[in-house]
Amino acid sequence: MRFFSALTVILISTLLASSAMAQTASADAWSPKAAAAYLDQRSSWWMAWPKAARDHDTFCISCHTATPYALGRPALHSALHETSPSPNEQKILDNITRRVRMWKDVDPFYSDQTSGLPKTSESRGTEAILDALILASNDARSGSLSPDTRLALENMWALQLKTGDMKGSWAWLQFHNAPWEGDSQFYGTALAAIAIGTAPGGYRSEPAIQTGLKQMSDWLRTGMDAQTPLDRVVLLWASARIPGLLSEAQQKLIIEQTLAKQQPDGGFSTSLMVGSWKRRDNTPLDTRSDGYATGLTAFALEQTGAPQAEDSLKRALNWLAHNQNQDGRWAAFSLNKQRELDSDAGRFMSDAATAYAVLALGIGK
Repeated sequence: MRFFSALTVILISTLLASSAMAQTASADAWSPKAAAAYLDQRSSWWMAWPKAARDHDTFCISCHTATPYALGRPALHSALHETSPSPNEQKILDNITRRVRMWKDVDPFYSDQTSGLPKTSESRGTEAILDALILASNDARSGSLSPDTRLALENMWALQLKTGDMKGSWAWLQFHNAPWEGDSQFYGTALAAIAIGTAPGGYRSEPAIQTGLKQMSDWLRTGMDAQTPLDRVVLLWASARIPGLLSEAQQKLIIEQTLAKQQPDGGFSTSLMVGSWKRRDNTPLDTRSDGYATGLTAFALEQTGAPQAEDSLKRALNWLAHNQNQDGRWAAFSLNKQRELDSDAGRFMSDAATAYAVLALGIGK
């Protein structure tokens, strides 16, 4: 009887291990090759998906798939002995460059006419930030600011809000889908700060942007206490790119608040870092550690180099190294409604999770 009981436990454990969350890679190491294969496949699907198509033969630069791919995929070049961007990286860069150059002629990703007010303004602000972030990150690898990246930054600055409570920030798409939309104007503006701080050639010190830079910094500091822990992690990343954006005490406080969210297994849970957010279908949020919160948090902590986070960072990186799925992804869960993790929409959060995981592991290895 003891034998059959033990066998039953083994069989149940095996079945559980076949789930999308439990199919982890070897305990010895994570696989850059598998991560690249997953990211490449997902970016190919996104660029070919009819719903992602936009005017002038371009496609939407999504927050969940295209943007993390463009930021994270280059972190795998060295491990894969790649000397140039992958084909899909280049397609995204070409797509962005085309839209940047045709900024006044291309339609917004979402318009007032089709999606209601004020979607044109929100869409323009969001796209301008993501364009500048991706192109600046690409330029940072060469150390030289390209004319197209400068133009993208100019497009972004032209849309910075100049009056009212939002002075210094940018409009951001609001679809009430955390963490990307729904009161995430702070998240978008923090990404704008990262773009500015990442742009090479001393861009953040240029006299022409100092007024806008101060207004942005003031707005971020003023509003940071009201943000979710996850948005404050993005601000922490931004503070590492723009010295003085946060004081040493402010940065230390965010780090302490973030580390307090670390799970016993070393990971972080997205659902536990978005405040009181609830799913639209009223299903309970999954509180397990996931690749998105763990990858993003670990990467942001690496950027700061804070000594008080050293042990916690090691634990987070260890969680990432041991929780890659067999198909190359790190799983994360939708905050909007319960989704099948293997569906295309169900993988959106895993797309972002995988990109940030490889960014964190690429530095921490």
